[in-house]
Amino acid sequence: MLRKLLVAFGCYEIVKPKPVIDACERIGLENPAKAKRRPHALWGARLEGFVFVWLLVRGRTGGGSRVVGAALALAGLALVAVPRPIIELSQRLVYENTDELELKPWVEPAARALGALYLLVVALSVRHDEATAETASTRTA
Repeated sequence: MLRKLLVAFGCYEIVKPKPVIDACERIGLENPAKAKRRPHALWGARLEGFVFVWLLVRGRTGGGSRVVGAALALAGLALVAVPRPIIELSQRLVYENTDELELKPWVEPAARALGALYLLVVALSVRHDEATAETASTRTA
């Protein structure tokens, strides 16, 4: 059930990234109306959605999936452990006017929650691999 919900969210983020980014700006910025996004910001959100869907549907069986899963896990661990540098880096990548933006006080806990979500996606992709392997071994036996 959770996997299906996350896959649906990932698909939505691929197709309509702007509402997702708008919601994140309302959550994290005191002055979201002043945010000037870089042209590639929507593609970054789409990439995040694609990674969610790819890992949750395919699992981590392939070599490329393992690399993507490891990268997502590393990003999740970094967000959970030290969110501030990641927040600053992501702002510089997404916005042209980072100096004008005012962060809300709960941005760091929200970033940690995002990191936990990344780790959850990776964990669910590993469980998907185990369940797929178990099903395959049952069919061959």
